[in-house]
Amino acid sequence: METTSKAESTLQKSLDVHTESNKLLHQSTSDTGILSVDMESSQDGDSDEDTTSGLDGFSGLSPYERKRLKNISENADFFASLQLSESAARLREMIKKRQPPESKRKKPKKRESETGCRRSMRLLKVDPSGVSLPVTVAQPTFTADENPLLPPGPLEMTPENRDDNNELFKEFLQTWTEMSKTSRMNTEDKLSSIKSYKVNLSGMAISEDTVCKVTRGPICSMALHPSETRTLVAAGAKSGQVGLWDLTQQPKEDGVYIFYPHSEPVSCLYFSPTNPANILSLSYDGTLRCGDFSRAIFEEVYRNERSSFSSFDFLAEDASTLIVGHWDGSMSLVDRRTPGTSYEKLIHSALNKIRTVHVHPVYRQYFITAGLRDVHVYDARYLKPRGSQPLISLTEHTKSIASAYFSPITGNRVVTTCADCKLRIFDSSCISSQIPLLTTIRHNTFTGRWLTRFQAVWDPKQEDCIIVGSMDYPRRVEIFHETGKWVHSFHAEYLASVCSINAMHPNRYILAGANSSGKIHVFMN
Repeated sequence: METTSKAESTLQKSLDVHTESNKLLHQSTSDTGILSVDMESSQDGDSDEDTTSGLDGFSGLSPYERKRLKNISENADFFASLQLSESAARLREMIKKRQPPESKRKKPKKRESETGCRRSMRLLKVDPSGVSLPVTVAQPTFTADENPLLPPGPLEMTPENRDDNNELFKEFLQTWTEMSKTSRMNTEDKLSSIKSYKVNLSGMAISEDTVCKVTRGPICSMALHPSETRTLVAAGAKSGQVGLWDLTQQPKEDGVYIFYPHSEPVSCLYFSPTNPANILSLSYDGTLRCGDFSRAIFEEVYRNERSSFSSFDFLAEDASTLIVGHWDGSMSLVDRRTPGTSYEKLIHSALNKIRTVHVHPVYRQYFITAGLRDVHVYDARYLKPRGSQPLISLTEHTKSIASAYFSPITGNRVVTTCADCKLRIFDSSCISSQIPLLTTIRHNTFTGRWLTRFQAVWDPKQEDCIIVGSMDYPRRVEIFHETGKWVHSFHAEYLASVCSINAMHPNRYILAGANSSGKIHVFMN
C-alpha cells in the first residue's frame, strides 16, 4: 500500500508540471498569434535562407528571436493536439475518488458459513457418515515417567527378547551358572610397566562382531564378568533394563538377553566378588536386586520406596554388607546376612546429594562419596543416624561432580570427574585430615543433556591409569596416567559414537564402552 501511495504522489507531481508547462505554452501561443498574423501579412518573399523571414516586418526582433517564437508556436499546437489538460483533469478526479489506504490491515471477518481447515473425523468424534459417536469416559493413562514400582520379592528371570522355553536361554543360564566355578580374580598387586602396558593396549581391536545393541535407551552402568574363558558383558539402562551379552555366541544377536528387574534407570551394576554368577543391580526406583542365574530369579536385596538410590558398593569382601547411596544425600548400611530380609541402618550425611559411593579396597571401613560440589571420605565405624561428619572433604571442585573412585588395588589414589572439564587425581595413600591434589587433567566432560555423563574409572589391573570417554572426533576412549600424561586412545571405524560409560576387564585386555543408544563397543586382543 505504501508503494501505491508513492506512485500516485509521483504521478500527481508529473501532472502538475505538465499543467504549468501548458499554461506557459498557451501564454506564449497567444503572444505568438499576434506575431503570426503580422508575419502572414508581410510581403517579404525571400524566405529560402531563413524560415523566420515572415517576421521581418518586426524590425525590433532578431532572427534568433523570430526562430524561437516560431518553435514555441509549433510546440503549443503539438501539446494542444495531445489534450494533456483534459487527461490531467480526469486523473485528478480519479485520485480524489480513491480513499487513502488504512494504516493497519484489518483481518477479514470470518463468515459463519465458511468451511474451516480439515480436521480428523476421529478427533471430531464423528464417523465417516457424519453421525456423532457416543461419548466415552476417558481412561487414565500413564506416561513413560510414571513407571509403577515392580512388586516386592523375587522376580522371575524372564528375557524380554526371547522365549523362556528356548533351548538357547537354558544354555545361557547354564553358562552363567558355571562361570562361578571357572572364574578367578587376579589378586596380584604387581603392575606392568607403562611400556609393556602400551604394547598390550595397541593390540586391542574392535570389529563389527564386537559391536551390538544390548539395551533400549541410554546405558547408565556396565560391568565385565571376570571370567578368563568367556567374554560376558552386563549393562544397566535408563529404561530399567539389564542386558547381558555373551560375545562367544555367534551370530552376536543370539548372545543378547534383556531383562526388566527395575522400573527406572539402573545406575549401578556389579558382579558379586564371591559368586560371579550373581549380578547385583541398583535403580532409581529404590530397589537393589541380585540376579541369580542358578535359580533364574532376581531376588530383592534391599527396598526403600520412600527414597531413590544412586549408587552402592560392598563394605565386606564377601559381599555380605553394603553401603547404599541415596539421591537425597542419605546412606544405608545393609546387612544381607539376616535371614529372609536385609537389615538396614539409615544414615543422614552432610551432603545434599550423593551420586557415587566407593569403598577403599584395602581399608574397607573407609568409603568415598561424590556429592553435588564436594567429595567426602567417611569411616563406616563412626556413622550416626544424624549428624555424621566426614573425615575429609575435597572442596577443589567448582562445578557438579559426576563420580569419585579409589584406585582398585591399593586405594592410594582417588580420581574425580567434574563438569568443569577437569579430571582430578588426589593422593589418598595416607587418609588423614586432608588428601592433597596431585594432578589436574583438562578433558572435555561436557556431554550435554542427552548423553550419559562421563565417569573416569581406574583400570583394575593397572591402577595408575584411568579410562574415560571423549567428545573429540573421531570418537574415542582415552587412557591417562595418574601424572596426567596421555597413554592410549581407542578409536576405529566401528566406534562412531560417544562412549560415556567404560569398563576394563580385571585380568584380560578387554575394554567395553557403552553409548546413549544402548550399544556396547568391545576392544579386545
